[in-house]
Amino acid sequence: MQYFEWYMNCNQNLWNDIKENADKISETGVTAMWLPPAFKGIGGKDEVGYGAYDLYDLGEFDQKGTIKTKYGSKDEYLDAIVALKQAGIEVYPDIVLNHKMGADAIQTIPATKVDWSDHNKEISGNETVKVATKFTFPGRKGKYSDFVWNWTDFDGIDYNSATNENAIFKFKDKQWGTEVDEEFGNFDYLMGADLDFSNPRVIKECTDWGKWYLEFTGADGFRLDAVKHIRASFYRDWIKTLREQSKKELFSVGEYWSSDVNKLHKYITETDGEISLFDVPLHYNLYSASTDPDYDLSKIFDHTLVKENSSMAVTFVDNHDTQPGQALESFIQDWFKESAYAIILLRNTGYPCVFYGDYYGIEHDNIKPMENLKTLMLIRKEKSYGVQHDYFDYNSYVGWTQEGDEDHINSGLAVVISNAGDGFKRMFVGLQNAGEKYIDALGHCEDEVIIDEEGWGNFSVKGKSASVWVKE
Repeated sequence: MQYFEWYMNCNQNLWNDIKENADKISETGVTAMWLPPAFKGIGGKDEVGYGAYDLYDLGEFDQKGTIKTKYGSKDEYLDAIVALKQAGIEVYPDIVLNHKMGADAIQTIPATKVDWSDHNKEISGNETVKVATKFTFPGRKGKYSDFVWNWTDFDGIDYNSATNENAIFKFKDKQWGTEVDEEFGNFDYLMGADLDFSNPRVIKECTDWGKWYLEFTGADGFRLDAVKHIRASFYRDWIKTLREQSKKELFSVGEYWSSDVNKLHKYITETDGEISLFDVPLHYNLYSASTDPDYDLSKIFDHTLVKENSSMAVTFVDNHDTQPGQALESFIQDWFKESAYAIILLRNTGYPCVFYGDYYGIEHDNIKPMENLKTLMLIRKEKSYGVQHDYFDYNSYVGWTQEGDEDHINSGLAVVISNAGDGFKRMFVGLQNAGEKYIDALGHCEDEVIIDEEGWGNFSVKGKSASVWVKE
């Protein structure tokens, strides 16, 4: 579960909230939690976490106008992690290594401007710029690490303090990194002071920090931010080193934001299969299904990671970047959201991730908690087992069944989804379920389905909705 959304007003108390609710969250079937970036950012108490400033300050030092981060103090963070682990929930903190913001001093250096639309194209000669690249962390005073960042640790930035000009400035004698996405010619540069991952000093510091962070927090894995902007071999080696040091599995999922599944395959190859990826192509298929009245539901898994390499796919419906008001806004429409969650939660492939904004609502936009999401999560926990049979054979009505297994009493289910009118699917649920009575756990259909002697049933669905049939 992703336990935050962009606009949440948590009053610097999220870690305490997690600690208090860990057992309750576990009961819904959540087995792992993606926590927001816990380190101090440029925005201080209002920083969501992606404007990373001091990665060693987990809400412990008076920096950027606050001791606590947006989410709480260092001790509260560590207590929340302990509570989650005691509740049987693994902890995956969000890691932001691509860039730094909020430097402590300005440096005067030579740089060249590059084109916004083609980062390989220089559009000026060498010029002298003043840039925010000296990070000394005076509030921390060298505790945990005495590493000081200066301009040679970065390869570019997007602001010249001397002229107040917004442009991409590539520093003298620097080259953009290889093994990154090829959008804009080379998508190494994203924002802020961009770390130079060809610099051995930078690689060592990021690796040393990773070792410290893992030991200090006891995390079980990672959510890795903006991986398409960072040299693939860096994260491949980084995670291998941390696994060797910790002797832990350290499940890790990268955010490679692209609707092109081939780019995800390429990244998985470049990282030797060490890092799973969010299934962004599936998210966009779900979004299209919610916005296009003529969408062909039988194609919902086409060109997705969960279909083509399911063991590496973390599936999701929405997140903090796709919610209303964000740069990647593509929020699944309400009428289809229940179907979308059935698609990621009630199948035997992929590793599904539930979004805080769907579970609790988004107060900023008056979005209420999604009805039946908790029900779907509990069905996954209690019923979603056994051999699966797919019926993606019609453009407006699709479905699948799971036969259940002997280890989970009364397990098994049948799901039907419609993006048109009322309908039904005739589906097989297993000979062992002959004579069983099934009801719609979501309450949309009031009738009952009795499985015939050959293990088949006619499972109904109301127009533009989903029904999940389980044993009564």
